[in-house]
Amino acid sequence: MFTGIVEILGSVGCLSTGNDGGTNLWILNAEEILGDCHLGDSISVNGTCLTVTEFDKSTFKVGVAPETLRRTNLGSLTQGSKVNLERAVSASTRMGGHFVQGHVDTVAKILSVTPDGNALTFRLQPRDTSVLRYVVEKGYVTLDGASLTVTQVKDGDDGWWEVMLIAYTQERVVMAAKEPGDLVNVEVDMVGKYVEKSVEGYFDGKGAGDIAILEKMVQRLVDERLSNRT
Repeated sequence: MFTGIVEILGSVGCLSTGNDGGTNLWILNAEEILGDCHLGDSISVNGTCLTVTEFDKSTFKVGVAPETLRRTNLGSLTQGSKVNLERAVSASTRMGGHFVQGHVDTVAKILSVTPDGNALTFRLQPRDTSVLRYVVEKGYVTLDGASLTVTQVKDGDDGWWEVMLIAYTQERVVMAAKEPGDLVNVEVDMVGKYVEKSVEGYFDGKGAGDIAILEKMVQRLVDERLSNRT
């Protein structure tokens, strides 16, 4: 489990295939987060939860499964590429972001980058548009492991969402250096998935549910829509 608050930027040493046919990723310049590292620890690399298999004072190695390469942008990394790094949460971690699993749902393509004062607005379109149902305005989305707030959403087959990076964040995450056409790892807020499953279970008669709560939710949505039309 992670928070989506990037600790440091590391750099890729190499992405190579080992003698066993597996893919290994070496990350350099990570000394700041390796002081308490142990073999088997989880570290988020661009939002992907990976297991440390070797490490020294400033470098660590992780294995990358074929499914991970298919679902994320890790396969496009080259020597020197910058990556967002975050250690798994501990009992003393401050939850400054939101609950992030490190399980990438899909990748999104950057459609545009628009300056707004000293901030940057990114518009992104997901490869798998079904994730749009979990993306809501003012909600959370994890992009390359960074917890960001959604500022605008458009649903549909050609749907997209926008996030804004303030100047402080631009200096601390890899997305600030990306351009239109580049790919970003996406993990939607898992709370939305649990709510969806709970509601579906209720209506399918397969799970417990409180009809009073559901009625209040529906009535609130109806009232909001009606008030917007008057």
